Amino acid sequence: MISLALMLALQTATAAPAANPGPGPLGAIGTQKLPAKGCAAYLWSMDVGRQLVAMATADPAQIRVAVDGKTTDYAVATQSPTIGFGFGGVTQYRGGDVTATLDMAIAVRADISAGATVTSATLRIDRPGRDTVVMPVGGLIGCV
Repeated sequence: MISLALMLALQTATAAPAANPGPGPLGAIGTQKLPAKGCAAYLWSMDVGRQLVAMATADPAQIRVAVDGKTTDYAVATQSPTIGFGFGGVTQYRGGDVTATLDMAIAVRADISAGATVTSATLRIDRPGRDTVVMPVGGLIGCV
Protein backbone atom coordinates (compact mmCIF):
# COMPACT_ATOMS: atom_id res chain seq x y z
CA MET A 1 0.00 0.00 0.00
CA ILE A 2 1.20 3.48 -0.79
CA SER A 3 1.29 5.67 2.30
CA LEU A 4 -0.14 9.17 2.12
CA ALA A 5 3.17 10.67 3.25
CA LEU A 6 4.97 8.95 0.36
CA MET A 7 2.36 10.15 -2.15
CA LEU A 8 2.66 13.73 -0.83
CA ALA A 9 6.45 13.53 -1.03
CA LEU A 10 6.31 12.21 -4.60
CA GLN A 11 3.86 14.92 -5.62
CA THR A 12 6.11 17.59 -4.14
CA ALA A 13 9.25 16.06 -5.65
CA THR A 14 7.75 16.01 -9.15
CA ALA A 15 6.39 19.54 -8.97
CA ALA A 16 7.93 22.12 -11.26
CA PRO A 17 9.83 25.08 -9.79
CA ALA A 18 7.61 27.81 -8.38
CA ALA A 19 8.16 30.01 -11.42
CA ASN A 20 4.44 30.12 -12.07
CA PRO A 21 2.86 32.46 -9.50
CA GLY A 22 -0.60 31.00 -10.18
CA PRO A 23 -3.53 32.43 -12.08
CA GLY A 24 -4.86 35.80 -10.99
CA PRO A 25 -4.81 36.39 -7.26
CA LEU A 26 -4.15 32.75 -6.24
CA GLY A 27 -0.71 31.56 -5.25
CA ALA A 28 1.05 28.63 -3.60
CA ILE A 29 0.55 28.08 0.14
CA GLY A 30 3.81 26.21 0.76
CA THR A 31 4.34 22.92 2.57
CA GLN A 32 1.50 21.91 4.92
CA LYS A 33 1.33 19.26 7.65
CA LEU A 34 -1.45 16.85 8.49
CA PRO A 35 -3.86 18.29 11.04
CA ALA A 36 -3.67 17.15 14.69
CA LYS A 37 -7.01 15.36 14.21
CA GLY A 38 -9.40 14.60 11.41
CA CYS A 39 -8.76 14.89 7.69
CA ALA A 40 -7.28 17.41 5.27
CA ALA A 41 -7.61 17.76 1.51
CA TYR A 42 -4.38 18.91 -0.18
CA LEU A 43 -5.16 20.55 -3.50
CA TRP A 44 -2.65 21.25 -6.28
CA SER A 45 -3.15 23.42 -9.34
CA MET A 46 -3.64 21.40 -12.51
CA ASP A 47 -1.36 23.62 -14.60
CA VAL A 48 2.24 22.82 -15.49
CA GLY A 49 3.45 24.37 -12.19
CA ARG A 50 1.54 21.89 -9.97
CA GLN A 51 1.58 24.17 -6.92
CA LEU A 52 -0.12 23.39 -3.62
CA VAL A 53 -2.79 26.11 -3.73
CA ALA A 54 -5.20 25.04 -0.98
CA MET A 55 -5.62 22.86 2.07
CA ALA A 56 -9.12 22.21 3.38
CA THR A 57 -9.55 20.66 6.82
CA ALA A 58 -12.61 18.86 8.15
CA ASP A 59 -12.06 19.76 11.85
CA PRO A 60 -12.06 22.68 12.11
CA ALA A 61 -13.94 23.08 8.84
CA GLN A 62 -11.85 25.65 6.97
CA ILE A 63 -9.74 26.21 3.88
CA ARG A 64 -6.28 27.76 3.62
CA VAL A 65 -5.53 29.68 0.41
CA ALA A 66 -3.16 32.47 -0.64
CA VAL A 67 -5.07 35.38 -2.14
CA ASP A 68 -2.97 38.30 -3.41
CA GLY A 69 0.11 36.86 -1.69
CA LYS A 70 -1.47 36.54 1.77
CA THR A 71 -2.14 33.02 3.12
CA THR A 72 -5.35 32.98 5.16
CA ASP A 73 -7.74 30.44 6.67
CA TYR A 74 -11.44 30.87 5.85
CA ALA A 75 -14.22 29.22 7.87
CA VAL A 76 -16.92 27.04 6.31
CA ALA A 77 -20.22 28.80 5.59
CA THR A 78 -22.20 26.05 3.80
CA GLN A 79 -21.56 22.43 2.83
CA SER A 80 -23.53 19.80 0.91
CA PRO A 81 -23.87 16.95 0.06
CA THR A 82 -21.56 14.89 2.29
CA ILE A 83 -19.01 12.92 0.21
CA GLY A 84 -16.91 11.46 3.04
CA PHE A 85 -13.95 12.18 5.32
CA GLY A 86 -15.83 15.18 6.75
CA PHE A 87 -16.09 16.99 3.41
CA GLY A 88 -18.97 18.05 1.23
CA GLY A 89 -19.24 17.90 -2.53
CA VAL A 90 -19.70 21.67 -2.62
CA THR A 91 -18.38 23.70 0.29
CA GLN A 92 -18.42 27.45 0.59
CA TYR A 93 -15.94 29.24 2.89
CA ARG A 94 -16.05 32.93 3.86
CA GLY A 95 -13.92 35.53 5.54
CA GLY A 96 -13.69 39.28 5.06
CA ASP A 97 -14.60 40.02 1.44
CA VAL A 98 -13.47 36.59 0.18
CA THR A 99 -15.79 33.70 -0.66
CA ALA A 100 -14.03 30.48 -1.64
CA THR A 101 -16.10 27.65 -3.11
CA LEU A 102 -14.64 24.15 -3.36
CA ASP A 103 -16.51 21.70 -5.57
CA MET A 104 -14.89 18.26 -5.43
CA ALA A 105 -15.32 14.55 -6.04
CA ILE A 106 -13.25 11.91 -4.27
CA ALA A 107 -12.39 8.24 -4.75
CA VAL A 108 -11.33 5.78 -2.07
CA ARG A 109 -8.51 3.54 -3.28
CA ALA A 110 -7.28 0.30 -1.74
CA ASP A 111 -3.65 1.41 -2.08
CA ILE A 112 -4.14 4.55 0.06
CA SER A 113 -4.50 4.05 3.79
CA ALA A 114 -6.35 6.70 5.84
CA GLY A 115 -7.27 8.85 2.86
CA ALA A 116 -8.52 9.17 -0.69
CA THR A 117 -7.81 10.93 -3.96
CA VAL A 118 -9.53 14.08 -5.12
CA THR A 119 -10.43 12.96 -8.62
CA SER A 120 -11.85 16.25 -9.85
CA ALA A 121 -12.34 19.64 -8.25
CA THR A 122 -12.59 23.36 -8.84
CA LEU A 123 -11.70 26.17 -6.47
CA ARG A 124 -13.58 29.41 -7.04
CA ILE A 125 -12.62 32.73 -5.44
CA ASP A 126 -15.18 35.56 -5.40
CA ARG A 127 -14.54 39.10 -4.14
CA PRO A 128 -16.92 42.05 -4.56
CA GLY A 129 -15.85 44.38 -7.37
CA ARG A 130 -13.15 42.00 -8.63
CA ASP A 131 -12.94 39.24 -11.20
CA THR A 132 -14.03 35.77 -10.14
CA VAL A 133 -11.26 33.17 -10.43
CA VAL A 134 -12.04 29.49 -11.04
CA MET A 135 -9.12 27.06 -10.89
CA PRO A 136 -9.19 23.32 -11.60
CA VAL A 137 -7.43 21.45 -8.78
CA GLY A 138 -6.73 17.87 -7.83
CA GLY A 139 -5.12 16.17 -4.89
CA LEU A 140 -5.24 13.88 -1.92
CA ILE A 141 -7.10 13.56 1.36
CA GLY A 142 -5.09 12.45 4.37
CA CYS A 143 -6.43 11.60 7.82
CA VAL A 144 -4.96 11.05 11.28
